[in-house]
Amino acid sequence: MERATFGGGCFWCVEAAFEELAGVESVISGYAGGHTEDPSYRAVCSGKTGHAEVVQLEYDPDDVAYEDLLEVFFTIHDPTTKDREGPDVGSQYRSAIYAHSDDQLETARAFAAELEAEGLYDGIVTEIEPLETFYEAEEYHQNYFEKQRAADGTIEDAYCAMHAAPKVEKVREKFKEKVTAEN
Repeated sequence: MERATFGGGCFWCVEAAFEELAGVESVISGYAGGHTEDPSYRAVCSGKTGHAEVVQLEYDPDDVAYEDLLEVFFTIHDPTTKDREGPDVGSQYRSAIYAHSDDQLETARAFAAELEAEGLYDGIVTEIEPLETFYEAEEYHQNYFEKQRAADGTIEDAYCAMHAAPKVEKVREKFKEKVTAEN
């Protein structure tokens, strides 16, 4: 198993999208890239801790390549808007990749540069840095999107219905060959 850490706006949306992928064994919402030890959600939301809302994946590289994770990451959010994703504004919502190894760091930087060279994005602002510390978010943030699902399958939380659900659908449509069988 390997780990990857991504920030692309609200962690509820990013978590829900990555949970769709075969080979992704776990997705944990949390915080990275800041200067305060063991920050709380409230502190991160203040913008004063320097942290981004992120998800940390544990994945099987035999089932899903790091490059596949990067492709999904760049598809489910706008990497050209600084400190913003959809309605969420602030440095805690910045686009970020926190690499767990030199290989991940080089691969992510090359991947972003190639997207720019191909003209798929103009002005990628994604922070690509080595991961220093990851702090797990409070329990109520974990698996948040699924916790909002009613018995009939509808999403009860308006934010999740408007922002996370479209990202999940995008993954299911664009990456159907990489989505788990139960989805």
